[in-house]
Amino acid sequence: MDFVLVESAKVMAKGQITLPKDIRDALGVRTGDRVTLISKGDHVIMMNSTIYAMKVLQTGMTGEAEKAGLHSEEDVITMIARMRREDNE
Repeated sequence: MDFVLVESAKVMAKGQITLPKDIRDALGVRTGDRVTLISKGDHVIMMNSTIYAMKVLQTGMTGEAEKAGLHSEEDVITMIARMRREDNE
């Protein structure tokens, strides 16, 4: 795994740090957003929590479309049309 040191931050008395602007921009986070910290050996990976949640969801959903018989965009369109018809009945 390649790493590039972009910035450093000082740990304050309560364990708080201020994320440098370059890091905030790279993560796409703003005031009030959440970040996820993942400890891996002797380093920590920081991710935008929204992106992390989507990655977890995508991993959990791997293969589900095929299990449902959805192998093409046409299959999805057909399923949606069927569901809409059922809702209107």
